[in-house]
Amino acid sequence: MQTIDVHEVIDGARFNRFHWLIMGLCALLLIFDGYDLFIYGVVLPVIMEEWGLTPLQAGALGSYALFGMMFGALLFGTLADRIGRKKGITICFLLFSVATVLNGFASSPTEFGTYRFLAGLGCGGLMPNVVALMNEYAPKKLRSTLVALMFSGYSLGGMCSAGLGILILPRFGWEMMFFAAVVPLLLLPLILRYLPESVGFLVRQGRNDEARAMLKRVQPELELAPDSPLVMAETSGKKNSVLDLFRDGRLVGTLSIWVAFFCCLLMVYALGSWLPKLMANAGYSLGSSLSFLLALNFGGMFGAILGGWLGDRFDLGKVVVAFFIVAVASISLLGIKTPMPVLYTLITIAGATVIGTQILLYAAAAQFYGLSIRSTGLGWASGIGRNGAIVGPLLGGALLGINLPLQLNFIAFAIPGVIAVLAMMLFVLAGKRQRLASASLLAARA
Repeated sequence: MQTIDVHEVIDGARFNRFHWLIMGLCALLLIFDGYDLFIYGVVLPVIMEEWGLTPLQAGALGSYALFGMMFGALLFGTLADRIGRKKGITICFLLFSVATVLNGFASSPTEFGTYRFLAGLGCGGLMPNVVALMNEYAPKKLRSTLVALMFSGYSLGGMCSAGLGILILPRFGWEMMFFAAVVPLLLLPLILRYLPESVGFLVRQGRNDEARAMLKRVQPELELAPDSPLVMAETSGKKNSVLDLFRDGRLVGTLSIWVAFFCCLLMVYALGSWLPKLMANAGYSLGSSLSFLLALNFGGMFGAILGGWLGDRFDLGKVVVAFFIVAVASISLLGIKTPMPVLYTLITIAGATVIGTQILLYAAAAQFYGLSIRSTGLGWASGIGRNGAIVGPLLGGALLGINLPLQLNFIAFAIPGVIAVLAMMLFVLAGKRQRLASASLLAARA
């Protein structure tokens, strides 16, 4: 009887409607996720004035959601490897959507921060799981591109947040920005119906009939006997732990990707939370300041797609190194007084190489870890990185509190990018060593 290698089927599949469906649904989830994450930077100038918050207090308040994201990534990334990605994604989606709607009813900074923490739990858990699901079903030759295209929904959500802020804030107030999150809840039945379960999870659970049905959708021309045995690397059923992230030559790679996540997310959230306020302080109107946030997220979407395309043609780790170098240069130049077209160009490039690089880091981590620990690996990388996301708004608040010149603020935001360049160089070397070790092990077994 013919044995079916699940990895071979998925790796060699042609891109079809099933892949479109997964990418579309995951991108839709990330649009809502991105909207929720960037909403704080949009409403920040208004709530600072309404509640009389100092820059340091506002930075601390912005970190509530990011603390939640850290715990959510650690909790739901690991949990989804045990209960299935579909259940994990659904729980996270419900949590952040409901909490965001409740945020609109907040009447004090403490209440506001509590709801932001709960929303952060859901947002933090959602990201590693949708990346893992897309990475699992994507054909090998398109894997980085499809993950990047899907993740561009995150930047699109940020653009929606900034765009709606320009329209809604002057007319209806900051509360309406959070009430708009009721729209995702209306789409929950669609997501529950059409989002597929991880084929690796189905095989590990012994649900082979369902797994065969999924493989038939991945590759419709595939001939599968009803009782064809399915084989898949790393589906032995043994209980995985966080310690597996450091075994089999993964120690240096794991630590390096954690440092890169930390630095990248620090830059993302420092810019996302404080760019409108910094530009408002520099003399630009609120509408113009929010349009800068729009340009930042547009750049993020473009950078993710370009980076994914480059990653499928060249070494993805090296592409990330190059993106970080450009990010350092573009952010450092933001504080210099330039004509508006040049300023918008710099902000777009910064978005492409900071937000876009965050997306590429998820793709790089997903390819680094094996299937059975992929959600765990992504969850912990994202969770550790959330410490950088927490530091970002706090750093921005502290810098504004001591009234540094505009240029020095942006130089401070760029310094983590230098550290990330060094970390990713180590990650590239670790990846090469791991691939050589795996090839030697396979040759020995043969």
